[in-house]
Amino acid sequence: MKRFLAILAFPLAAAAIAAEDARQLVTMPAPAQAALREEMLDFMGALNEIIARLGEGKPAEAAAVADAKLGFPAMGRHRGSPPEAMPGRHMPAAMHEMGRSLHRLADEFARTARKGDLAAAVAALQPVTANCVACHLSYRIR
Repeated sequence: MKRFLAILAFPLAAAAIAAEDARQLVTMPAPAQAALREEMLDFMGALNEIIARLGEGKPAEAAAVADAKLGFPAMGRHRGSPPEAMPGRHMPAAMHEMGRSLHRLADEFARTARKGDLAAAVAALQPVTANCVACHLSYRIR
């Protein structure tokens, strides 16, 4: 019986631990949440494309994806939106800086990848993904 209770208690304890989310909650209006989610999904797609091009041994093509979809040219896509749909207006300064860092790091990756050295390009991508991980481990919007 004790063994049965222990087996039953483990998933409940794991669920309780998972329910505690230590990330900072960033409140923003629903339109800003939707815009941020769309942007994050686009960035995930861009990272997938970059990794695929690197896997094919095409660092210059990976650089082109980073330039178009992650670097500074990708920044400010919500400029023409109403204030309630602009995620950056609702972010704490540190979170906003992490966002700007993503674009800067993506530009650095692209510069390195354009040189054609695959190993250097892969190494330059790591700070980009580390920035993503750090932000997602620090902040949440719901």
